[in-house]
Amino acid sequence: MLIAISVFPVLVILVYIYYRDKYEKEPLGLLMKAFFGGVLSAVATMLLFVPLHNIFPEFYNVTLNAFFRSFAGAAIPEEFFKFVFLYWIVWNNKNFNENFDGIVYAVFIALGFACLENILYVYQYGAGVGVMRAFSAVPGHALDGVIMGFYFSLARFIPQKRTMYLFKCLFYAIVAHGIYDFLLIYASGVSEQQPMLSTIALLLFMVFIFYLWKLGFRKIKSHVDSSVFRV
Repeated sequence: MLIAISVFPVLVILVYIYYRDKYEKEPLGLLMKAFFGGVLSAVATMLLFVPLHNIFPEFYNVTLNAFFRSFAGAAIPEEFFKFVFLYWIVWNNKNFNENFDGIVYAVFIALGFACLENILYVYQYGAGVGVMRAFSAVPGHALDGVIMGFYFSLARFIPQKRTMYLFKCLFYAIVAHGIYDFLLIYASGVSEQQPMLSTIALLLFMVFIFYLWKLGFRKIKSHVDSSVFRV
C-alpha cells in the first residue's frame, strides 16, 4: 500500500508527459534509463550531501536559516545531480532530436529522483505524508524538470547560445526549487511565534505553485508546438 501511494503520482505525471510527446515518441528503454538515472541522482545526493546536514550551521535568524536549508541543503545539490545525469544520459544520444525531448527526459530524471525520495518519506512518516506529497513535492520536482528540460533543449539546438542556456537550465531549476522549499521551511519556522507570517508564507507558496504550473504548461506547449516532426 505504501509503495502504491509513493509511486502512483509519479506514474501519473510520467504517463502525461509521455503522451504529450505526440509527434515522435522517445524509446522506452532510454526513458527508463533516464528515470533510473534520476534515482541514482537521488542516491548521489543522499550519499554526498545528507551527511553534511549534521554539520550545517543553525542560524538564529529564521529567514536566513530557511534560505540556507532551502538552497544549500536541497535545491543546489539536488538540481545539480539531476543535471549531471541528464547531460550524461541524453546530451549525445541520437534520439534527442527535437525541443520537447529535453523536457521529456528532464522530467523522467526529476521523477526518478522524486520516486525514491517519496518512498523514503512515506515509509518514514506514513501514508498521510504520501498523499500530501502527491499534490506538492512530486509535481514540484516534475515542474523543476520542465524548466530544466526547456533550457536544456535550447542549449542543444541553439549552439551559438549554448553556454547561456546551459546556465539557465540549472540556474532556473535551482531558483524554482529553492523558492518552493524556502516558503515551506519559513512557514514552519515561524508558525508558533508568528502565525500570521506563517499564513502569509503558505499563501505565497500556493500562489507560487499556481505560477509554476502555468509556467510549466506554457513551456511544454511552446516546445510541443515547435516540433520538427509537426505536420
